[in-house]
Amino acid sequence: MALKPEPKAPFHSVQYALRVLESVSTHGDGVTEERLSRETGLPVGHLAPLLLTLRREGYVEQVADGAYAAGSAFADLGSGATRRKAMEARLQRTLTQLRDSVGAAVYVSRYVDGEVRITQVADGPRTPAVNEWVDFRAAAHASAIGKCLLTQLDQNGRRDHLSRHRTARLTSRTITSEKVLFSKLDSQPATVPVLDIQEYAVGTVCAAVPLTAGSSAGCLALSLPIEDAHRLRSAAATLNRRAAPLLLSMAL
Repeated sequence: MALKPEPKAPFHSVQYALRVLESVSTHGDGVTEERLSRETGLPVGHLAPLLLTLRREGYVEQVADGAYAAGSAFADLGSGATRRKAMEARLQRTLTQLRDSVGAAVYVSRYVDGEVRITQVADGPRTPAVNEWVDFRAAAHASAIGKCLLTQLDQNGRRDHLSRHRTARLTSRTITSEKVLFSKLDSQPATVPVLDIQEYAVGTVCAAVPLTAGSSAGCLALSLPIEDAHRLRSAAATLNRRAAPLLLSMAL
């Protein structure tokens, strides 16, 4: 599976944040913004929003003299199975908070071994997950999740996927023409959420944003019942803003 070049998205901030954490971890008693700036090569002005995000996520904390030290979330990360469990638990808490913030079920999905896989979901009685009436692996052409993942593949990767999963008509809005689908995928701006307006399922609208890190294609998505469609664009905007902090939780 081949990926398109990584887009200019909020993900560069994740790389910078990892650089900051590497520096913070070497200073047990804390480190000032000025020293962090010198050690990472990042301007103080760029550090401020990163440090705010890292504080919110618990990866750094501000000590008495205003310096920054490793936080509890960073300290909880070990290695192997312990690290994976800590990551999964933290990601689930983040998804639950996001679910409550946007008032919608939220999902993390990855493209693994040529297939669409939903890896984590946060839903609830008031924010039910979409009814998977057709296997998501066979509906990449119709769902926001699938289309978002396909945008991250090159032409050969997309054709390979569709050679194994035909573009079946799931609703009257489903795009079944490969040419039209590829044209829409190519014209999709990297920083704009991918939408699904009843293309996968009648009565459901969805949005997805990419979570691209290196050679891994992934996305963050939400779903709403059609009666809440008026909230889709604002919810999608919130989803987009929260993508970088979520990717950071997944990267550590």
